[in-house]
Amino acid sequence: MKELEGRVAIITGAGRGIGAATARVLAENGAKVVVTDILPEREEVASKIKVEGFDALAIKVDVTNKEEIDQAVEKTMEAFGRIDILVNNAGIFPPSTLEEMKKEDWDKVIDVNLNGTFNWTKAVLPVMEEQKYGRIVNIASIAGAVIGWGGNLVHYAASKAGMLGFTRSAALSLAPHRITINVITPGIIDTGAPQAVNTKEALEAAISMVPMKRMGKPEEIAHTVAFLASESASYITGACIVVDGGYSLV
Repeated sequence: MKELEGRVAIITGAGRGIGAATARVLAENGAKVVVTDILPEREEVASKIKVEGFDALAIKVDVTNKEEIDQAVEKTMEAFGRIDILVNNAGIFPPSTLEEMKKEDWDKVIDVNLNGTFNWTKAVLPVMEEQKYGRIVNIASIAGAVIGWGGNLVHYAASKAGMLGFTRSAALSLAPHRITINVITPGIIDTGAPQAVNTKEALEAAISMVPMKRMGKPEEIAHTVAFLASESASYITGACIVVDGGYSLV
């Protein structure tokens, strides 16, 4: 029997990168997956999963829009009857120096990355509490934990640090309901994003600081999510799992 057989998972920001890889890996492990994103690529991700013989549903959702989130929860319940796993992965990181950053730039990143995590967690809690079962996995970043990553991501770093505190505190509230909540802090992951926001020289310099001398793969984060969502991790809550090839050690 597959580890997640019979479980239903919602993944945010699943149109590409870590989110898309997570949807595929969870499906391969037996879960019915709900691929949510504002990007149209969500449809392609869900279609490929279904072609492989797994259950998938694509829904357009803006994580800052409570009405869209509530509708997605309703559609998931109508389609699959339960919600067992939530992966809060959606995030943005438009580079800007602190000197040039505008209030609306700050607000947008906090709204998507941190408030989006809150919005989705609140939306699924009634279902999970009634089930007396749930697995919530938040995707943060080592930028919010131990690495500064330059001065052009202060809003991103703040949002991801907020996710760490949110996870730890929420774990205490949710444990009596048999709901676990954990956070993963990825390092440099080869999603295309590092290449988009860095010069070739800057990216090579960053990779040279990774003890493993390479970027991580989206699937390596996805398999960590699958573990935390499984029964094998049933006694783990409020934990921060670092997946960065040793980058934060140096």
